Amino acid sequence: MLTQLAGVVLAEAAAHEEAAPLIAPPFVIGGTMFLFLMLLMFICVSFMNLGNRHSAVASTDDPHRQHTNKHGHNDETDPSHH
Repeated sequence: MLTQLAGVVLAEAAAHEEAAPLIAPPFVIGGTMFLFLMLLMFICVSFMNLGNRHSAVASTDDPHRQHTNKHGHNDETDPSHH
């Protein structure tokens, strides 16, 4: 009952409001947004294979990285063998 009453009140309030003025017809606004998103997609596709231009470079060992595995656990030349 209360939700029906709230719906009627909101519908009555919305009936008296004027729509906000637009700067262009809705299809022009939608078309402009579509063209803008197509432009962004074209830019993304243009730069898609930019990383494939050069061969991969081996990364250097960073002593400040969290899991560097510098303790010789996977090293075959480890003399302790434990």
